[in-house]
Amino acid sequence: MQDTSFAIHPGRKTYSNGSIYQSIGSFVSYNLEEKVLNIKAENGHVSISFYRDDIVRITMNPKRTPSLKTSFAVIKMPEDVDVVGRETNGEIHVSSNKLTVVIKKTPIRISIFDNHGRLLVRENEAGMGFNEKKEVICFKEMDKDDHFYGFGEKTSFLDKRGEKMTMWNSDVYAPHNPEIDALYQSIPYFMTIRNGDAHGIFFDNTFKTVFDMKSSNDSYSFSAEGGQLDYYVFAGPTPKAVLEQYSEITGRMPIPPKWALGYHQSRYSYETEQEVRELANNFFEKNIPLDAIYLDIHYMDGYRVFTFDEERFPNPAGLIQDLKDAGIHVVPIVDPGVKEDPEYFVYQEGVKGDRFCKYIEGNIYFGDVWPGKSAFPDLTNSNVRKWWGEKHKFYTDLGIEGIWNDMNEPAVFNETKTMDLRVMHDNDGDPKTHREMHNLYGLLMGEATYEGMKAQLNGNRPFLLTRAGFAGVQRYGTVWTGDNRSFWEHLQMALPMCMNLGLSGIPFSGPDVGGFAHDSTGQLLTRWTQVGTFTPYFRNHSVLESIRQEPWSFGEDYENIIRKYIQERYVWLPYLYTLFREASVTGVPVMRPLVLEYPDDKHTFNLTDQFMIGSNVIIAPILKPDTYHRVVYLPEGSWVNYWTEDILEGGKHHLIQANLETLPIFVKKGAIITHGTVKRSTEMKDSEITVHLYPTENGISSFTYYEDDGKTFAYNNGQYFQCNFETKIVDQILEIDIKVEHDQFKPEWEKAIFVIHGLNEGMIIKVNGTLQGNVIKQSDSTIIRVPIDSEQFY
Repeated sequence: MQDTSFAIHPGRKTYSNGSIYQSIGSFVSYNLEEKVLNIKAENGHVSISFYRDDIVRITMNPKRTPSLKTSFAVIKMPEDVDVVGRETNGEIHVSSNKLTVVIKKTPIRISIFDNHGRLLVRENEAGMGFNEKKEVICFKEMDKDDHFYGFGEKTSFLDKRGEKMTMWNSDVYAPHNPEIDALYQSIPYFMTIRNGDAHGIFFDNTFKTVFDMKSSNDSYSFSAEGGQLDYYVFAGPTPKAVLEQYSEITGRMPIPPKWALGYHQSRYSYETEQEVRELANNFFEKNIPLDAIYLDIHYMDGYRVFTFDEERFPNPAGLIQDLKDAGIHVVPIVDPGVKEDPEYFVYQEGVKGDRFCKYIEGNIYFGDVWPGKSAFPDLTNSNVRKWWGEKHKFYTDLGIEGIWNDMNEPAVFNETKTMDLRVMHDNDGDPKTHREMHNLYGLLMGEATYEGMKAQLNGNRPFLLTRAGFAGVQRYGTVWTGDNRSFWEHLQMALPMCMNLGLSGIPFSGPDVGGFAHDSTGQLLTRWTQVGTFTPYFRNHSVLESIRQEPWSFGEDYENIIRKYIQERYVWLPYLYTLFREASVTGVPVMRPLVLEYPDDKHTFNLTDQFMIGSNVIIAPILKPDTYHRVVYLPEGSWVNYWTEDILEGGKHHLIQANLETLPIFVKKGAIITHGTVKRSTEMKDSEITVHLYPTENGISSFTYYEDDGKTFAYNNGQYFQCNFETKIVDQILEIDIKVEHDQFKPEWEKAIFVIHGLNEGMIIKVNGTLQGNVIKQSDSTIIRVPIDSEQFY
């Protein structure tokens, strides 16, 4: 009855448990051993170690010297950092070249400064503590100018100051709203931006954790239900530097296969082979690009994973091959629940191989999910992960290269919505309860699936979509934001959710376009598709009972606009693909909040309804019904309306008109953007690329363009193409320089068209020092097209 008015009955009083934490007390002794500072306190132990010059790790254990073992999230080993320590009467200082940790002795309180003396974090008077429940907590001072970002997949606004957030992977079908705290992903990491500078904290604890940025105006805390207090501080000083530091220890996304970046169509469910074929034919006939069709749970035999229903899908191999020949991939859903059925081969193998989650007494844990009574693979065991990955040969033998992991929180149909917390996971011989390992289950399932498929695909890149995950999930999977609904409010909410996922090291994310549950409308689907054109992951998905929401479902007028924006996705793919490459190298996301690029601009701190693609493109969608204008904030510089070529002054708010056909897009002067062509799917080749130049009168513009085969991991062996475009204006001459930086892969296109926006009358254009013919600007034109044969790049 917690969801009724009974919850606030005046005679039903509830009180906080008023947990009192015991401080670790004052300093007793210390030693510096193998570059780790170990401190004994009155009521606990603290260890301080450097992972890099700009990354420090703080660990506290109330009972013993802290273990320096990490969770599955951390993949980096500490570097050999030069550490210097000194002691005064009241303090201990331990420093790298970029950070200094100051430990006040009485009582122990820790402050961290960068090498310029900038205070990053400081414990307040409560410091670090623990209680009789074995919970641990750390209190930090909160500056009046602190703004908080990240925390993974959370509802509400971009800036999380004033929020209290729980990390506990949860299946949430109820409408997502700002009150919903714990969703499918648990990313116990955040970034603080203060006066234009940034630093970050990653709390490496897999228990249920809470980040409280709400209860006080001058302090915040992070706590866990068990385990050690174990956190990393990242020095920044820029937001992008923090992301590089965080993703250095938790890993970065591999470049996805190019088909994963196209348009995807799903429904719960396309129930038969005939329905799937008709769906694909509709896309062909209507000239709407498509790269993937998803199969939800109805494709299986009684919801048994690694099977097909032979009546609904009599010839899956033929279906998958026919679709692949047409440039469409099939992505089936795979859940962790294995039906209890002694005649079912996966259940047999799991029982005989002792591969399922069990209680400490040895009996298998069973929970109800789609197949009914089900067992769950114990993915904390590396041998079980290997076995689970190998089972995907069932799919890869059919030609499938993408898998969709769902229900992997793990979700169970009971009051707690998950597995019994008393279940004991093997954890490779270091047994842990589900209470401790719950948040890791989706990450480990992702590892098993991704690595298993990678071994089976003959060098091709797998695609994995996952609902649940922990820090580091970006190494394996793409994240979608779960069971949203066809509400305008959910469209609005999708932007800050995806932006904060990007700021949490997960560059490849997106919502279900159109909304999953409830009924969409033509206008909502149109506006949502416009947003989807520029979210990293682009999938339309809806529940079985809802009205159909394929691109043509609401009539020809809406269909034409939706087709235009799906096609626009393919036009922008060369630019997006370069940004995905950047994300794989630096951890900086494709879809960015403006504060990432403009951390000094107060107007960006909580700007929730606009986002950037890369450093120079702002997307400002319409997010309300029957609305054909909006206020757009443009930061410093000059900005060009993508559709009209109008130039707008930065540092100002502008009222922008946008009919239903228009998604407001603004390109910063100085930008260089690479475009491809409209095509049926990414399997079709671009015969040419278009390089859009927005030159500035003063200054040099540059952009590094990247290309590879889009399918394999050959890029890891140097088989890619990379070139730098640079423009500058000197004495009424626009000089375009093309410098090929790496040419171990030959791009598919044969011609590059340079499109130059906003030139002055009479200006001359040179490419690599060569004067181009017929390029003097005409008075009635703002755009000039200059074709360049690809051989001129070399």
